[in-house]
Amino acid sequence: MRIKIFIVIISAMSFLCSCNKEGNFNYPEGTVGISKITYFPILTMSGSDYVVVPVGGTYTEPGVTAKEGTSDLTVTTSGTVNTAVVGVYTLTYSAVNKDGFAASTTRTVAVYSTDASAAAHDLSGTYLRPATGVSNTWEKLAPGVYKVTNPGGAASGGGLIVILFNATGFTIDIPSQTSSDGNTTSSTDEVYNNTTPATYAMKIVNPGYGPALRTFVKQ
Repeated sequence: MRIKIFIVIISAMSFLCSCNKEGNFNYPEGTVGISKITYFPILTMSGSDYVVVPVGGTYTEPGVTAKEGTSDLTVTTSGTVNTAVVGVYTLTYSAVNKDGFAASTTRTVAVYSTDASAAAHDLSGTYLRPATGVSNTWEKLAPGVYKVTNPGGAASGGGLIVILFNATGFTIDIPSQTSSDGNTTSSTDEVYNNTTPATYAMKIVNPGYGPALRTFVKQ
């Protein structure tokens, strides 16, 4: 009797496996067995995630779309851009799927005013911090506006990205902004020496950084 029962069980398991392989299970849409499928929101940003606008200019929103699988989701935007005031603004775009799972992405908008004494400068390049042997990079986005990766020359390489202004002469500063790590970042005690090679120093004001003055040499 035990042998017969065992044969019946094996036969039933074989049938189930065969049905699974042949795709004959008719699960309700959005489920697999007892598990529910959820599609997390995917946001797609049009245009650049770093935008520059001269003070008094016009900011035109490039737009962001969101999908849950093949379905469109509503995108909500928090934050504003005041093109009448120099500064660095963060716009956050969010979407929530039908199961309550959220996703977001951000765009940084730099509103700048650069005078003639700085407009022609190109301070872009690589700068080495001798104390750590680690470099950072400056990318020029507009006259007097730079996107700086790893501004503190962190030994770990860091993932911090900030906007830096060179508004007049060779003065530099990181205006208060929500940086790529989600914290508020700025700088103090900035000095830029247009020598050969160029050097600069500043303190990074960020919860993840100490109060040390950081010095750099252009490579």
